[in-house]
Amino acid sequence: MVSVLGFGCMRLPLVSGSDKTVDEAESIKMIRYAIDSGVNYIDTAWPYHGGQSELITGKALSDGYRNKVKLATKLPAWLIKKREDMDYYLDNQLKKLKTEYIDFYLIHSLGAATWAQVVKAELFDFIEKALESGKIKYIGFSFHDDLPVFKEIVDSYNWDFCQIQYNFMDLEYQAGLEGLEYAADRNLGIVIMEPLRGGSFLKNIPDDINDEWQKAGNSSSPADIALRFVWDNEKVNTVLSGMSDMHQVIENIASAEKADAGGLSDNEHKIISNVRKMYEERIIAPCTNCKYCMPCPSGVDIPANLTFLNNTSVYNSVDQFKVSYKNYFEDSKKASNCIECGQCEEACPQHIPVIQKLKQLENVMA
Repeated sequence: MVSVLGFGCMRLPLVSGSDKTVDEAESIKMIRYAIDSGVNYIDTAWPYHGGQSELITGKALSDGYRNKVKLATKLPAWLIKKREDMDYYLDNQLKKLKTEYIDFYLIHSLGAATWAQVVKAELFDFIEKALESGKIKYIGFSFHDDLPVFKEIVDSYNWDFCQIQYNFMDLEYQAGLEGLEYAADRNLGIVIMEPLRGGSFLKNIPDDINDEWQKAGNSSSPADIALRFVWDNEKVNTVLSGMSDMHQVIENIASAEKADAGGLSDNEHKIISNVRKMYEERIIAPCTNCKYCMPCPSGVDIPANLTFLNNTSVYNSVDQFKVSYKNYFEDSKKASNCIECGQCEEACPQHIPVIQKLKQLENVMA
């Protein structure tokens, strides 16, 4: 039903630096070009671009384009307080998108806390009534938490599909490869997000890693190989790319035309393996996410903070992760709450100087 490449409407071109100042004309041009080129999975969500993404997507799908695609959007789980909230958001999304139904509807950004929140608000009753009414055709969820939580959610309802983060670096991150296979084995469709890790694989590439990528020759760019790595898994149905300019659209479509399970060459597999090792060598806090350090008495999410610290080093990009840390990471869980009790350092099997690393992160994110 869906194209192997999906158009993610989270990173549309901007007129200025603000995420809300979307270049509407260029965005519509890009979306329609992708559709005309065979892309039929269009993905948006309530919060993208400060609420502008759904409106622009709706405009892009006018003039007959709605009938050419499978449209996906998402219920903002973190905003749900009661059963009526779910109807409110879905009905408003239908209006914003200028459509009578959503093909693929996702419960957005599920984790342990948001899962408990929406279940308490009678999520399953909402899903059944939305399906019966025809307002949605298929139901799924997007996920941001650890593997055990993912398996719990998968097993809690007869989902049609799920959306998870997966790329050549994130084989064990969140749901990871094990979660991908777990869901696929239970007949869920698999949608992949962040195949290029938000562009981290393409920005500020260290010289030694860039030299390794060049061994693939002129016919394959880092973006091309990274995308085809995800498509190399036969259980992946579609891969979302948040494209920000027409060049990216054209390049991603060209990669999709080569998408094939088992399609990577031995040389490309070797290059990806080498690049992964080179990135991993840039890790400065060897946290394995074992969580022996948790719970922290002052509420600090130690593994998450160390991941932020590592990402700034691994991907050579402080600014990108500083935005996520400041705007999307809960203040109660940040490194600044550390009281230096030392409990975490006593428990850490990797002997990480956690207090020092948390202070380092504070300085980096300041």
